[in-house]
Amino acid sequence: MDDAVVARLRADFPILTRTVHGRPLVYLDHAASSQRPTAVLDAVHEHYVTRHANVHRGAHQLSAESTDAYEEARATVARFLGAPSPRSLVFVRNATEGLNLLARSWGDAHLGPGDEIVVTVAEHHANLVPWQQAAQRTGAVIRAVPLGPDQRLDLDAYRALLSPRTKVVAVAHMSNVLGVVHPVAEIAEAAHAVGARVFVDGAQAAPHLPVDVAALGVDAYAVSGHKMLGPTGIGALWVEEELLASMPPFLGGGEMIRTVEIERSTYADIPMRFEAGTPAVAEAVGLAAAVRYLEAVGMEAIWRHDRALADLALERFAELDGVRVFGPVGSDRGGIVPFVVEGVHPHDVATALDSEGVAVRAGHHCAQPLMRALGVQSTVRASTHLTTPTSEIETLVRAVRGARDFFAAFA
Repeated sequence: MDDAVVARLRADFPILTRTVHGRPLVYLDHAASSQRPTAVLDAVHEHYVTRHANVHRGAHQLSAESTDAYEEARATVARFLGAPSPRSLVFVRNATEGLNLLARSWGDAHLGPGDEIVVTVAEHHANLVPWQQAAQRTGAVIRAVPLGPDQRLDLDAYRALLSPRTKVVAVAHMSNVLGVVHPVAEIAEAAHAVGARVFVDGAQAAPHLPVDVAALGVDAYAVSGHKMLGPTGIGALWVEEELLASMPPFLGGGEMIRTVEIERSTYADIPMRFEAGTPAVAEAVGLAAAVRYLEAVGMEAIWRHDRALADLALERFAELDGVRVFGPVGSDRGGIVPFVVEGVHPHDVATALDSEGVAVRAGHHCAQPLMRALGVQSTVRASTHLTTPTSEIETLVRAVRGARDFFAAFA
């Protein structure tokens, strides 16, 4: 997308007109949480103003309208992910909750002593800690795929880890630190050859590139609404329908039951079996509005834009002495750029950038094993999206240069 198109899109995002410390906001923290267009804000507002009521149980008009909106949202998100049917899409609070659901429901039912869980060193803690907990409960063992010398996953090492003992492979579609898109279809094919399931953290990929869970050949895929222009407190977990139907409930309460007696209960069909209690109806409506916005722009166009911005950032950072950028170069890398400034703590760099109106992330990015693999404790992370013009990459680089020079004067 050229900057004229980006400028038109930015007009849909009220927060981007803000100033920070007297400077125009340059928001480069989309990997942590995206901003919301007016269409999403309006959809949530309209729901509360015109039709809010509890879903599924009510016989009155507002409840029927709210139920229809909620189920339409489910169908919209399912279509966006390439899911064959909305029946196998469960609304959750975020990708973290979806991954925990898998580890608790599927993991506790299928893992046992000596079984192996394959993760990668590049996983967000949300796709690592739940599997650690599952291993502690069941006696399963965790194996980790390392990085290769190019800071992509070492696929030869991955294949060597697979065996008949492998029960599940948990992998991110796109690294939240390195920006690289992992070859999930290839990973899934190898895992299925040994009878393992493949569960994917799609929190970073779904907002930025086309996703088709059927084409990827995976068994489950989790996303977070707040990273894809939607509200907080809503996400989605797609699970292959037959697999989802075989899984026990994760939470108990209303909505997820068919009959209840004092000593026993029977459970509802999918997906309601996994949506105990009153769901986040307005948030689901907002997520559907976000999906429609992304689809209108075009996921292919967004992905091309992110890759172009990443290429520009890597080119500009290469001109800066004393700045080290992590991650591979190539068409499989999106708009996430982690870096360190020699001799300066990443939090100090991020604070200096904030004084210039540039919003970035600093820390271990919930990926401490990856930080250790990279040989650092933390990094600064700039991340782009469809509202990022090329001028903001130039502003970022100028601000980093200024921070480097400022701290060098006190070294």
